[in-house]
This record gives sequence, C-alpha cells and structure tokens, in this order.
Amino acid sequence: MGKNNNAKAEVVVIGAGPGGYVAAIRSAQLGKKTVLVEKDDKLGGICLNYGCIPSKAMIYASDFLSRIKNASNMGINADNASMDFQKMQEWKDGIIEKLNKGIENLCKGNNIKVVKGAAVFESPNKIKITDGNDISYINFENAIIATGSRPIEMSNIKFDSSKILSSTEILYLENIPKNLVVIGGGYIGLELGTVYAKLGSKVSVIEMAGQLLPGFDKEIVEVIHKKLEKLNVGIYLNTKAEKFENNKIIAGSKEKGSISLEADKVLVAVGRHPNTKNLGLENTKVQLDNNGFINVNENLMTDDKNIYAIGDVSIGPMLAHKASYQGKFVAEIIAGKKEKYEDSVVPSVIFTDPEIATVGMSEKDAEDNGIKVKVGEFPFSVSSRAMTKSETEGFVKVIANEKDNRILGVEIVGADASDLISEASLAIKMKATLEDLSLTIHPHPTLSESLMEAAEATMGKAIHILNPKL
Repeated sequence: MGKNNNAKAEVVVIGAGPGGYVAAIRSAQLGKKTVLVEKDDKLGGICLNYGCIPSKAMIYASDFLSRIKNASNMGINADNASMDFQKMQEWKDGIIEKLNKGIENLCKGNNIKVVKGAAVFESPNKIKITDGNDISYINFENAIIATGSRPIEMSNIKFDSSKILSSTEILYLENIPKNLVVIGGGYIGLELGTVYAKLGSKVSVIEMAGQLLPGFDKEIVEVIHKKLEKLNVGIYLNTKAEKFENNKIIAGSKEKGSISLEADKVLVAVGRHPNTKNLGLENTKVQLDNNGFINVNENLMTDDKNIYAIGDVSIGPMLAHKASYQGKFVAEIIAGKKEKYEDSVVPSVIFTDPEIATVGMSEKDAEDNGIKVKVGEFPFSVSSRAMTKSETEGFVKVIANEKDNRILGVEIVGADASDLISEASLAIKMKATLEDLSLTIHPHPTLSESLMEAAEATMGKAIHILNPKL
C-alpha cells in the first residue's frame, strides 16, 4: 500500500500470531474479504519467532546433548560429545524460516491481503496503518484484535538487550553464558534455564514464592525441583531480586538474607503483559480491565459489537493453542456459522525436564466448586516403556467425580507428557468416565498405558501397582 491508501475489508485482523493468522485463514475460508495487519517483518507472532518454536528447538537440542552425555548406563559412551552453538542457532532459525514461509503461502493461497505496519483505530469501523512514512487506511465491517503480549519489565532491573534479557533475546545469544541468573521460577524461566543448564551454563533461579511454578500442585513441582538440582541449578525460593551491578545480581532471601550471584546474563521472566496500549481503543467503545486485558463477553465480543478480541489480550490462559481455537471460533461467529462460544477444554504444557501437562480441574478446583472427587495415580517408575527409555520420573494423576466417575482433570509429569495429554483432553471433552478410559485398550509397551492404569487406580483396580487398602 502506498501513502494514504484506502482499502475496504469485511474482516480486518490485527496481529499475525497463532490467534490472528488462524482467524484470518478461517475468515477467508468462509468467504470473507480479509486483511491481516502485522507490524513485525515476519508472520507467526511471538510464538513462532521468539517463543514456543525456537525454545522447543533449543530444549530438544540441549536435551539430546544431555542424554548422549548421560547414556553410559545404556552402554553408550560418547565422552567427547560437544555443542556447536552457532550451528544449533542456524538449525533453529531454519525451522522458523520454513514455518514463516508456510504461513505466507497459506495467506496467499487463501487470498488474504497482508499489510505490514502498526494499526490504530480511528473509529469503530476504520483503522490507520503506519509503516515508516507510508500511511494507509482500512474501512472494515468487523475487526479481530490479536495483538498478543510482551514480557513484563522489572522497575529495578530493566531490560538492556545486552546483559538483562527477556525471553526473546535469550533465544538469540551468540555464546553460551558462563553464569545465567533467571529471575522468575515460572514456566518460561524454568524451560529456558534448563536449556542453558544442559548446555553448560551455571544457572541460578530466583523465585519470590515458596515454590517453583507457583500455583502448581506441590507433588508435580517436587519432581521438577529434584531434576533441576541434579542439573546443578541453584534454586532460591522466597527470594527477591533487588539489583544488578558489577555482573552480579543482588537478591534478598527470607532465609539467607542478602545473596550475590555471578551473572554474565540475566533472564527476567516474571510474566507477560497484554499489548493493548497505542491501539487507539479510546476511539472505540472497547474497554479494558484493571490489568490491561480487553473486556469481552462469552462470544469474545468487546463493548463494540463489531470488534472482537482473542489470544493473550483476551480471556483465558496465555497459550498459543487457546488463541488459535478462539481465532477459528470468532471467524465462524462473524460469518454466522456459530451461535456461541463452546466451553473449551484447554490443556496446558510446560516443556521442563520432565515435561508437565495438565487439563481440566485440579483437586483444588474441584474442592472450590464443592465437588467430591476420587483420585488415582500411576508412577512412571513402574512403567516398562519408561524404563526402556530410561525416563522413569513422574506420574499420571486422574481426578474424577466421586458421584458418577466422570473424568474432571488429568495431571501428568514425565517424559512426553505434552503428547500424552491430548487423550485426556478428548476424554474430558467427550464427558468420558473412568470406565471409558480403563476399558480403552492401549498398546503395550507405551507410556500412554499409564493413563489407563491411572484410571484403574482411581477405581482401586490397578494391576501394576498395589491398590491402597480401603
């Protein structure tokens, strides 16, 4: 688009992350004239370019190296295994490039007009797009805001792109840091801290709460905590980072008083904030809540009836797959194909070592809702497949309604939890019972059998562990 260009669209989508580009594709598939606006040079958003995908590539590569180095118990001796960090970065960047091209081709193939630039609402039916000196306008019937989120900056330890880094810069380092301090023991801090610990950094994690992964079941966190200690990660709980000076982080610990940690790099991972500023929302009826998220109704519609919000700026957990689900849903609502937002079961995965995956209700959620539950667990330590993979940490826990045996929630900590959780999501979505899961024949030997065994344990019928005496 050249200067002062005007265009018309039935649907304009702002932000080309996993929420936005998916919403645009589904809109176009449903016959709507669709424009996708993105201010970054690349499509795919934070998730593809600076988040989920590059981090998972690095998690896999660092884990592969760690396994090779620790495979002597299987009779594999590879004492001189080493990491060419530049080569690993090139491999990771190659994956992102392929996926970027894929999204570009999908947009082209679906006749979506992609416009580069920053969008600002001029009115509830018009946006202005600025890209350098070029300004263009789009008049639209419906808009979908999918602008995502950004890392929260600490007031006392500000990002400087060289030593104090966000989750974006830590994925694009030129060298492996000698000493890395991670501020924040949530999932982003632990995933990336684990990567560098396996690549040889001395990693320290500072967390203000009394446990890592605040809000998670203590039993799950214990498995991760132990593994991090095995990787020689220093863990400082009930500790607050105070300042960065002379390549050291000074922190205050409840138990130990003032502590000083060597740090040639610092990763600040204390949460994410929705990108809702500078969008010109004041020129619309769209309202924000106290935390900067966009207020939406049950159909993800804002206070302006032709403007919707999905993904990190909207309701629900800040997860890529939730954003994609909402994107498809809103496109169908606008096209008149759906009446209302269906209650969705959103699984959550953390790619730590071992992985954590949860879906549905926890025991505490059930208790808060006044539901009496029965709970069963199956440990990977007695799974034959886990033994053959030499990955026996963790367990599967199933939470069911005591009244009718309906499965309410599943929690998995262990190898491949990210792949195992989808069966649990389907079970909850289909309103399956413990009997349904335990009577589904699972192939042997696999990790997926653990779901069947955990369901049996919940009913006191486990075969491969001793059932508690009732």
